[in-house]
Amino acid sequence: MPDTTSFLELSRRSFLQGAAAAGSFGAASALGLRAAFAEEPEKPAEIIVRAWGGSWVEALKAGVSDPFTKATGIAVRHDLTEDNEIQPKVWAAVAQKRVPPIHINWDTTTNATKSALRGVTEDLSDLPNLAAVTDLAKPVGLDGYPIVNTYGYVYVLAYRPSAFPEGAPTSWKALLDPKFKGRIALYNDGIGFHFPAQVAGGGKLEDIPGNMQPAWDFIAKVKEQQPLLGEDPDFTTWFQNGEIDLACTISTNAREAKKNGIDVAWTVPEEGAKFDTDGLWIPKGLPENELYWAKKYIDMAITKDGQQVWLDGLGLPGVVPGLTPPADLAGDPSYPTKPEDFQHLIRISSKVQVENEAEWFGKFKAIMQG
Repeated sequence: MPDTTSFLELSRRSFLQGAAAAGSFGAASALGLRAAFAEEPEKPAEIIVRAWGGSWVEALKAGVSDPFTKATGIAVRHDLTEDNEIQPKVWAAVAQKRVPPIHINWDTTTNATKSALRGVTEDLSDLPNLAAVTDLAKPVGLDGYPIVNTYGYVYVLAYRPSAFPEGAPTSWKALLDPKFKGRIALYNDGIGFHFPAQVAGGGKLEDIPGNMQPAWDFIAKVKEQQPLLGEDPDFTTWFQNGEIDLACTISTNAREAKKNGIDVAWTVPEEGAKFDTDGLWIPKGLPENELYWAKKYIDMAITKDGQQVWLDGLGLPGVVPGLTPPADLAGDPSYPTKPEDFQHLIRISSKVQVENEAEWFGKFKAIMQG
């Protein structure tokens, strides 16, 4: 497994003076913030934050967007265009020196890294609250902070306990059981599944990306099981409607179904599960005052107060020390907080993913459509 210890070391940087020393944008009163902002750049009527739908946007709204609006008076509009769809629109706007269609992109770190390498992201190194985050917030292999990672997550094997009366499935090979034909689910591009499929197919992680034939062979077998293919909100719906028994999905989706009274659990199988991060970034080309307030929004997203509420809603480990895990996730394999928690999690470098993800997605889709 890749060495993950370095990702968990807390930053030794001390707090900045003033507001940053509180470690929380929310530590100041709304009145005090309004007074402080009175001398700052003109406020736009709104800022637009691209987000995922369902429980994802609801958690962001509760933890960051609503408090931001309360503190600043600036409305936050959530654009639910999928991240892969918004990407070329942002790139085109920056290339043509037009104002981009969003102020902030809530994005996978891999997708965000593509944008950073393309030179379309603003540098966020001057955010005061970066002084109080862990090393997980820093994008690996990039200079500065063209992205701020905001939390980590695991692509677990979610399952319906009633379908496994003898206990949790121990292997991704459970997806191949004939009794689950038509009752399994994957992301429509296979994200999160390529790496454990490599191991389940008899291959080695160190062979990624040079030889991933074991992964494709295993995925071809899974295809014969007629999996449902979708995006984050779909998984919660499928479990709630009783349409699936097994899924490779982010734990948030299964947890949301469980919170709604559905009999769902999740596990990290023996082959391991992919660990990844998401982040926030700002496209170049915004008016100066709008860039200022977009940065304020991201700075709020990496405070202890903001992260505690936002990530409680998602059930994901954040990048600020001292967050309290949700009671139902303490010690859960999908909520890693210590180096030993990463022993069965798979983390492949963002650079390798950026260089190969389009090919992997295309290969997965070709298998599923074949």
